[in-house]
Amino acid sequence: MTLFFETKKMPVRFAFIAMICLSLFAALPVVAAKADLRVCNQTENPVAIAIGFKAENGWQSEGWWVAEKESCALVFNGPLNEQPSQFFYLHAVDDVSGGVWGGRIYMCTRDKAFTIFGEKDCLARGYERTGFMEVDTENNTDWTVQLTETDLQPLETQ
Repeated sequence: MTLFFETKKMPVRFAFIAMICLSLFAALPVVAAKADLRVCNQTENPVAIAIGFKAENGWQSEGWWVAEKESCALVFNGPLNEQPSQFFYLHAVDDVSGGVWGGRIYMCTRDKAFTIFGEKDCLARGYERTGFMEVDTENNTDWTVQLTETDLQPLETQ
């Protein structure tokens, strides 16, 4: 009789221990893998940031994120190496000093928050034509761009 009783209790005891283990595991903090594009502002002034990239349906530009002085902004969330291209394009503006980080790759922007599909005929579509610099993420999952005063260009050179 004792053996039968012990045999009956084993599954219950095992289930109880399993529930305790699962509860402890569930209480552990979840650490997400880094998979994003961040832009860090190493200057004394806040900067406004726009990005461009090749999406599944063609070129797309988005903005504006603000990175306060000596802080970062998450401008693209998700594994970068799963995108159609390893290249992203960046345009940032320091409205206080009047400087800009940009380049000779042109995409569409506007003054207010935006998501714009396509990079052609910006002016005809009512947008601004803005110079972006190329960022090669080297097929990494995540990437961080550091904006420094050294790379800041006067606004009129754009």
